Amino acid sequence: MRFFLRLVALIAALVVAPMAAQARVDISVDLSSQRMTVASDTGATYSWPISSARSGYVTPRGTYHPTSLQTMHRSKKYHNSPMPHSIFFNGGYAIHGTYAVRALGRPASHGCIRISPANAATLFALVRAEGAEIHIHGDAPVRHFAHAGHRVVKVAHHRPRANTALGYAPRHNERIQRIFTTVIPE
Repeated sequence: MRFFLRLVALIAALVVAPMAAQARVDISVDLSSQRMTVASDTGATYSWPISSARSGYVTPRGTYHPTSLQTMHRSKKYHNSPMPHSIFFNGGYAIHGTYAVRALGRPASHGCIRISPANAATLFALVRAEGAEIHIHGDAPVRHFAHAGHRVVKVAHHRPRANTALGYAPRHNERIQRIFTTVIPE
């Protein structure tokens, strides 16, 4: 009888464990709109403004899984800057809280994806409980500059470095493949 109960428990564990491992939070980051949408298997959904890489830096695009969760990380590269509720996903790149909430909704970071501290805490708790899959897509918003009756559109195309150990895209001219300016008459 004990053997039978152990066998049933083993079979149940083998069936239930893969189902629990599939529980995921789907994090979708749209760099074009500077928004993150979050959908949990528990039914919770959120949409938050973000800040991604500003001009001269790169936020990596693609699909990732969290590699590390840290309640409070301090950036050694950027003057010990606080990164509350950090979810690292690609080397030194992370989704984390920022105290510069006025910059949310536009590119402002060195490559990380910044969200408000309260939203970072919510996301951190969801990812810790369920795991996550992170999808980053789109292009950074195009900046428009007014110039004597014309609209000048300036676009920077970046060449991301594969598997950089730094995790952040340093501000160097080698990172910019080309910059071109187009003048559009109004």
